[in-house]
Amino acid sequence: MRLSNRNFSETREITIETNANCHAEGSCIINFGQTKILCTASFETEIPRFLRGKNQGWLTATYSMLPRSTHSRINRESSTGKISGRTQEIQRLIGRSLRSAIDLSILGERQIFIDCDVLQADGGTRTAAISGGYVALALCIRKLLKEGVLKENPLKKNIAAISCGISANQAIIDLDYLEDSNIDVDANFILSADKKIIEIQASAEGDTFSKDELDQMYELAEAGCNKIFNLQNEAINNS
Repeated sequence: MRLSNRNFSETREITIETNANCHAEGSCIINFGQTKILCTASFETEIPRFLRGKNQGWLTATYSMLPRSTHSRINRESSTGKISGRTQEIQRLIGRSLRSAIDLSILGERQIFIDCDVLQADGGTRTAAISGGYVALALCIRKLLKEGVLKENPLKKNIAAISCGISANQAIIDLDYLEDSNIDVDANFILSADKKIIEIQASAEGDTFSKDELDQMYELAEAGCNKIFNLQNEAINNS
């Protein structure tokens, strides 16, 4: 058994609560075990300057961790006057992952912001943010279609993400903090519902890994993302 007492192919309990924010065009709280993230999608008519006149929309993302989202209090990055390199990297990952889910030309010169706030962290925050961010985005698009702001659905496919790793020569899925801090190989998989790879982040933390081990992690990630796709669709349809 793993440190979390789960089977190697078993994810934590994943739940998605929609309409978590009454102001945002789309929102949800997604839980991966003890990891809890509020994801909101906001629609604006302003676009970045480099896109003006091109009749193309944009999607961007922000990510932040609340002061007591971790075991000990952390400072808000706004109070330090500087966004950390980790935060910037995660924001860019969320943004480019979710941009692959949408046809930006259908948006016209409009922009969608995906804001992901970590309420409680226990590993896998970036992957949970991507998975929850898609739900918020889908709910936002549904609202815009219903109101007639958009005439055509720009969503192309579900996007989900999950972490995997190698521990004691065994591939495992969905690492919590304790497992992540003791892992030999750490990896994040971002996949689409049409069985395409959007991004893979993998690094040797305590030991190197083989292609066969990478394949083992990928198979676990594919099964995990398929589970998330079903949960996403259920949450959106029942919202």
